[in-house]
Amino acid sequence: MSGVGDPWDALLLAFGLMLVLEGLLPFLSPPQWRALFAQAAKLTDGQLRFLGLTALIVGCAILLFAFD
Repeated sequence: MSGVGDPWDALLLAFGLMLVLEGLLPFLSPPQWRALFAQAAKLTDGQLRFLGLTALIVGCAILLFAFD
């Protein structure tokens, strides 16, 4: 994979991709997005922290393998 030259360009690219992915479900199926959001609001703090930690670990692993 060819790297992006400037780190700010890579950050901007990653942010743009995140927004595209985050916007897919509300755009394609608003009722499902509302249901998912309502379920997420019912999670405990510990469950949300676990999901956040899992996302951080998976994201870091992807970055390490992609740019190694």
